[in-house]
Amino acid sequence: MRYLKYKCIVVLCFCVVTTYAQQNAPLSLKALLNTVDQKAPALLADSAAISIKQAQATETRNAWLPNLKLNYQADVGTNNNVAGPYFGFGTVPSNSSGVRAESKTNAALVNLGIAAFDWEAYNFGAYAAQNKVASSDIAVEQNQFQRSKYQLQAYTIGGYLQLMRLLDYLAIQSRNIQRNEQIRRSIQSLAKSGVRPGVDTSIAEAELSKARLNYIELDNQLKQTQLQLSAISGLPYQTIVPDTLAGTKLIGEANPPFAFNADTANHPYINYYKAIVQNSRQREDLVKKQYNPKILIEAAAWGRGSSIENDKFGSLANGWGFDRNNYLVGVGVSYNLFDLRRRQLKLRTQQTATNYAAKQLDEQKSLLALSVNQADVELNTAKQRLQEIPNQLKAAAAGYRQKLSLYKSGLTDIIELNAALNILYRAETDYAQAKYAYTSALFQKAITGNQLPSILNLLN
Repeated sequence: MRYLKYKCIVVLCFCVVTTYAQQNAPLSLKALLNTVDQKAPALLADSAAISIKQAQATETRNAWLPNLKLNYQADVGTNNNVAGPYFGFGTVPSNSSGVRAESKTNAALVNLGIAAFDWEAYNFGAYAAQNKVASSDIAVEQNQFQRSKYQLQAYTIGGYLQLMRLLDYLAIQSRNIQRNEQIRRSIQSLAKSGVRPGVDTSIAEAELSKARLNYIELDNQLKQTQLQLSAISGLPYQTIVPDTLAGTKLIGEANPPFAFNADTANHPYINYYKAIVQNSRQREDLVKKQYNPKILIEAAAWGRGSSIENDKFGSLANGWGFDRNNYLVGVGVSYNLFDLRRRQLKLRTQQTATNYAAKQLDEQKSLLALSVNQADVELNTAKQRLQEIPNQLKAAAAGYRQKLSLYKSGLTDIIELNAALNILYRAETDYAQAKYAYTSALFQKAITGNQLPSILNLLN
């Protein structure tokens, strides 16, 4: 019963990888990326930010509209005045009349209706500068969206490649479990016949248990990676099963066409910082023009009625209705001479911000160029490693078969057999790691060189 129990566990472990493929059709990398582009919460937030900037730009474009205010008021109070000027400060009510010899407490009713129009008709380019800044704000948000999208694509690709590597590791671990099962069965037969000591059985059991624990840990890592990709794609994590043939296709490409044609000038990272620099320069232009003189057109029409007639207080009812009507139209020019100093100081601040943004752009260009060179080195190293690994794998497999045969013949011990098994296991994992390193280097080259569509087209 114990033997059957272990056998069932091994069979279940061995079938996990194939079960993923049987229950869920492999999901291509391009399909996963398309889903992430549509459903990733970070991209949805960035898309909403673009909408905000677009709404603000619409608001800015309509800032030139004039003001037309309609006002009406009816007031009851006294009507006394004295000679002399004063500043209103916005708190002293108006009380128009002649100056009387004495103060009166009689109440008067007045009413006033005004239609006032004012329009900053021309400000020597300030409106246009505001619109350009609003447009450049949109461009910054749009390039931020593209940068976030590119970063998320790189993250998704990294997770997808990790899944491919973990599936390879699971398959290797399943074979390792099978080999340990085979060794244990051989030891049990030899121990029963007295050829081998019973302690070899315990050692074999320990190795088998370690192989199973490694499998459990790898399976956990696989599910954790699937959950991470599920969080950004909205797909059930069980359905995110990589197409293992994708790695084979990429490895079969001896000289990928995109690997030598980097397009860093139009890279999303570069475009983002270019947009920031352009936005800062547009703000410089706005600072230069927002302190320009302003040409104003103003007009007003108003009517007024009062219960006071010929300096005599009449019935309050006589205060309703308009007794006098007036209009006024004018053109004015407004300019604050001290704005010259304000513009100079603010322009200097904005120019410093522009200089900072330009240095960030230069830094990003340098970092991207470094990343391209590092990707080239890593790609060449991964290619050489991938070419050499099969020799190691072939020698390790032959060594294990020889040790297993010698052990069954009683010519070597369990320690040497386990050492040969570990060498084979390490060679298989090294081969899986070499495949992962090569495909990862290919994608890193494509990402840094802004050639991601080219490598995705190879997977069709």
